[in-house]
Amino acid sequence: MITIVGATGATGGALLRRLTELDVPCRAVSRDPSRLGVATGARTPVETVGADAADPRTLRAAFEGSTQLFLAMANSPRQAELENNVIDAAAACGVQHVVKLSAPAAEPASPVTVSRGHWRVEKHLATTGMTATLLRPYAFMQKLLLSAPAIARGVLIGAMREAPCNYIDVRDIADVAAETLLRPGLAGTTYTLTGPQAFSHPELARLLGELTGRPVRHTDLPPSAFRSHLLSTAHMPPWLADHVVEIQQLAIARLESPNDTIENVLGRPARTLRAFIHEHLHTFAPTT
Repeated sequence: MITIVGATGATGGALLRRLTELDVPCRAVSRDPSRLGVATGARTPVETVGADAADPRTLRAAFEGSTQLFLAMANSPRQAELENNVIDAAAACGVQHVVKLSAPAAEPASPVTVSRGHWRVEKHLATTGMTATLLRPYAFMQKLLLSAPAIARGVLIGAMREAPCNYIDVRDIADVAAETLLRPGLAGTTYTLTGPQAFSHPELARLLGELTGRPVRHTDLPPSAFRSHLLSTAHMPPWLADHVVEIQQLAIARLESPNDTIENVLGRPARTLRAFIHEHLHTFAPTT
């Protein structure tokens, strides 16, 4: 049995759909099971369990009879604490293999606060005796949908100057996660995951303009001004605005380049940003 903690998130949800397609027995965990969009018609029904990582007593039912865990909790100031609670409960219930969604620059002195939290979780996981598979994807293509209203008005706002950014489709991350859960020979490794091509913001603006048929202007702001924009216009909480600024500044400090991990693991090319934008063109295109 595979338990998915974070099954309502982008990657956890994509993994749940993939395992359902493959008719693999799995268990989806959420504080609110009613939010779980479980596919119907599968030969192997998906179990759903309500549990709260802030209350470790509720986690035991999530892992009874489970041998593997996929862990992908939402970024938050408490993420490391909550993920460590899940890891401890999984270890106590006899789970043998954990696939954790981590992040690039998961280091003790990382300039990205969330990445330092991922490093703490990785170090804790290493002490449990469970096999650990770490997935370190770069920027999710799906996050671009949050900027769709501005893009539809012809504006792409950021603070990355002309630094390249590795965009990856969460469905590719989920497909890699599924392979590491189902093929024992892939377990116990760290996988850095990217799409097939890195795009700077000016390049992304040109691609969006080409596909939407309307010019998209790239506006680059100083980090402090970008943070203020995220707080006032995107209405982000301060910790999340800080995170977005930090990861964009990291892209400047550490130039990103794509790798072929997706193709090596899956035996097919990674999904392209062009294809993703085209798939969601109705979201990015200006309203008439």
